[in-house]
Amino acid sequence: MQTALTEKLGVRHPIMLAGMGGVSYHRLVAAVSEAGGFGCLGASTMGDEEMVAEIAAVRELTDKPFGVDLLTAAPQDMPSKVQAIIDGGASVFVAGLGVPREVVDQCHEQGLLVVNMCGKVHHAVDAVDAGCDIVVAQGTEAGGHTGRVATMPLVPQIVDAVGSEVPVVAAGGIFDGRGLAAALALGAVGVWVGTRFIATPEARAVNGFKDRIVSSDETGTLVTRAYTGKTCRVLATEYADAFERSGEKPEPFPGQFLRSLADGANHLGGDEDTPDVDPDKEFMPAGQAVGAIPALLPAAEIVEAMAADAEAVLAALAGS
Repeated sequence: MQTALTEKLGVRHPIMLAGMGGVSYHRLVAAVSEAGGFGCLGASTMGDEEMVAEIAAVRELTDKPFGVDLLTAAPQDMPSKVQAIIDGGASVFVAGLGVPREVVDQCHEQGLLVVNMCGKVHHAVDAVDAGCDIVVAQGTEAGGHTGRVATMPLVPQIVDAVGSEVPVVAAGGIFDGRGLAAALALGAVGVWVGTRFIATPEARAVNGFKDRIVSSDETGTLVTRAYTGKTCRVLATEYADAFERSGEKPEPFPGQFLRSLADGANHLGGDEDTPDVDPDKEFMPAGQAVGAIPALLPAAEIVEAMAADAEAVLAALAGS
């Protein structure tokens, strides 16, 4: 399945792994890229040395293209981080929570593509005006930091606004080949998939995270500011529910993130050996696709099945 996205990224399938902080580490990134998709390292929870080490670990496992995702809004020396991404051999920088204006030229001068996460039409227009090469139209169904507009209406509106200038990738609630086929029908050139890849052996996660993904139904998430201060879709917990019921005003980002750390409710970036994790409190970003994920599957199997099923769906529609 070839689209403008596969051509631009140099991959076989128009499927991008979401750069999920705390989850998308080198094993998962390499597995997706090796399977013909585009792996993306979630570096928002990593220190500088850890990010450099994770980039090197990806490169040891695959010679295929991959990207690195950081939050524009986080306090950091973005140019130096981007330079480390370039030096490590990644081919794409993905920015969330803001347009990365200060580093777009730096990326382009050294051959790096820039992808921007967008939850509103004007976000996408701003990203294109700043020189971003690809925009991801992320609907509110997505896990993690998310806006209020759903994927189905958001994607075609962003396509109409910027699609003639840059490729648009769809995100939010996409978990199988039907979602990929639907995204292409809406005018997108591929998909950005997060929650489905949490339920894989390769994903990094604290104890209880993957089990809750598999056992939750479609109502098992909520949008809260309890963990980061920004609207974030997470698996429903007693901690988040109590925060929402309290009517308490969250601290500005990243203050609330630090507060959830202090409360013992945030171990994002930990693994199965991380101690003192309480699933009824823990920060577990996830989207509404949770209700469609019955079991863990290898990442490569997900990529291959998603591509094959999308082709089958599109062929059946063409035949009808």
